[in-house]
Amino acid sequence: MKKSVFLLSVVTAMTLSAASSIASAFAEGKAYGNIKYYFIETNKDDGAGTTSSAHANTAGGQLGYETAMFYGVKLGATFMTTNPFALPNVVDTSVIGKDNGVRGGDAKQGFSVLGEAYMAYRRDFFSLWYGRKKVNTPLIHTKEVRLLPSTVQGAMADISLADVHIDAGYFDRFKQRTSDDFINIVEHALGGDTEAVTGHTSGYVIPVSVVYDNKSLQLQAYDYYSADFMNSVYLAAKYKFKTAGFGFCLGAQYINQKSVGNADDNLGKSGSITGGKTLNANAFGFKAAMKQNETSLYAAYTNVLRSENDHDSLVLPWDGTPLFTNMITSNDLFQSLYGKAFKADSAYIGGTQGIKLALSQGFDFTGFKGFKATVAWAQYSNSRTGYDKDQQDVNAVLAYGAGPFSLALKGIWVSNNTGMSKDGTVSQLDKLTQYRVIANYKF
Repeated sequence: MKKSVFLLSVVTAMTLSAASSIASAFAEGKAYGNIKYYFIETNKDDGAGTTSSAHANTAGGQLGYETAMFYGVKLGATFMTTNPFALPNVVDTSVIGKDNGVRGGDAKQGFSVLGEAYMAYRRDFFSLWYGRKKVNTPLIHTKEVRLLPSTVQGAMADISLADVHIDAGYFDRFKQRTSDDFINIVEHALGGDTEAVTGHTSGYVIPVSVVYDNKSLQLQAYDYYSADFMNSVYLAAKYKFKTAGFGFCLGAQYINQKSVGNADDNLGKSGSITGGKTLNANAFGFKAAMKQNETSLYAAYTNVLRSENDHDSLVLPWDGTPLFTNMITSNDLFQSLYGKAFKADSAYIGGTQGIKLALSQGFDFTGFKGFKATVAWAQYSNSRTGYDKDQQDVNAVLAYGAGPFSLALKGIWVSNNTGMSKDGTVSQLDKLTQYRVIANYKF
């Protein structure tokens, strides 16, 4: 009897202690978020007399909370919302619910969603998270160029050994930035073609990566495998150094994508969505950047290799924009919308060679603190049928930042904006112009 009372007392004491610690974990946690306003106007001209103009206003942002550590465990959640207002007759839904609209919903309707909800564990050199979370890699990204980020559902483990990070995970759902639904990650990529391509109605992605980073030298190796769909490999190297008061950065990248399993068989059949061509895409690129005080210069070259007998364009359905020559408009919405994985545009079309030059200038030296201007130019050329004229992009950004507040005015001018359908047909738009006003307050 005395032993039972003693054990009960111990358990009760442990329970009370745990409750107190859990309460402290929540009390010592941190809230975070942002309030964001977004205006966008998009004008298109096909060169044959057909023009269109659309714009939108929306406000929203994110509100999140993460507990403090309790025995290595912490919990986190982020609420996300977009709320359009003063909409015109023709709406640019790319800051509202465009992906919802692709799946039959109302693209003009705002929404709210629990975009992140996760449990994380850390001990020594090992960490793990499970749930819904933002992920930023070359092939799966938040892509916060619109109002809200994209997020994934799954799990990821990380081992950190000095300058080396080894990651492995499992993703089964993806929420595109203009949607409030977590769709199966492979279904999101292929839509109604999922079963015809993979032989299944759903699938998963297993991401594995090794990154070495000692601040001067960074080496990246990613392998994203999706059974009966595709395998994607991304390799990159970056070297930073300073000399004579200037900072330099040199980089190189290589990407390889192949269809695997059922997808390799099914895509190769006559009448498949790719016209009987299996996925075999290869791309490489180089970049160089120089910085001195508030001035930065950037130059890059990329080449997506041409392979006549294959679907040779990069397949990036989860908001990855890995090419060094990527511009604001490149891969913005084509491939990351529901079911659009085998579409591509500009820099990402098989056979495209891209060149990008950019200049960024801060103005603190003038006494006008917080102002920064960036101008970027890119040209994409391709000899394949339908890519009749080189695409040229000019992006200009005037930004202001003061503490937690930022304001950006963006102008985008594109000549011969080029897109490719899943069967390889290429089409070009004569002109595309876009203007954005983005105000953001972070806390």
